Amino acid sequence: MEWLEQVGHTVTWFRTGRECVRALTDERFDLCLFDWMLPDMTGPDVMASLKLKGTLPPVIFLTGRDAEEDVVQVIQAGADDYMVKPPSRSVLIARIHAVARRCSAQLRPEPVQVFGSLQVDFGNRRFELDGETVKLTEKETELALYFFGRVGMLLPRGHLIQVVWGSSPDIDTRTVDVHVSHLRSKLKLVPENGWRLTSVYRQGYRLERVEQ
Repeated sequence: MEWLEQVGHTVTWFRTGRECVRALTDERFDLCLFDWMLPDMTGPDVMASLKLKGTLPPVIFLTGRDAEEDVVQVIQAGADDYMVKPPSRSVLIARIHAVARRCSAQLRPEPVQVFGSLQVDFGNRRFELDGETVKLTEKETELALYFFGRVGMLLPRGHLIQVVWGSSPDIDTRTVDVHVSHLRSKLKLVPENGWRLTSVYRQGYRLERVEQ
């Protein structure tokens, strides 16, 4: 990974999943990039082994598999992000740095956070835009709080359905799309206001800050 070494990271390469598990059992690594298929085991199997040993670092999957069920599987299993090959240099490095920042900080959000003109009150489940309370439905509120608690993370539609709606058979991915559209409009989650809530093809959604 010359790209990572060029920006100052030390990179260790493992040819097999077992090599990786052995090394991470004995040494500490800041972050791992996993492919899905390895010569001896799968990336999800490596992650599961490390999780059982209590030595699982932050993980980004970088793989050619782009099916939504694959993304859901590894995100629910504990991966922090998922990228489809081939990535661009700048996006890969940005994602690695974003995951590293998130995992080095406390994951539990402060009771109230201010993002420019938008204030998120996690404790009271309330949103204010330009000082005015934004009226959201119960499910819109749950979805918005989940996004803002995980800024920068790729969140598969199937995962969002399970978190916000549970296992209701009447809910499909279109329901998520409609609620996301409502949040974009009501909370003004657009680049002009410093936000980007994007749909990642066949994978899910990501809420990101936009530098202005």
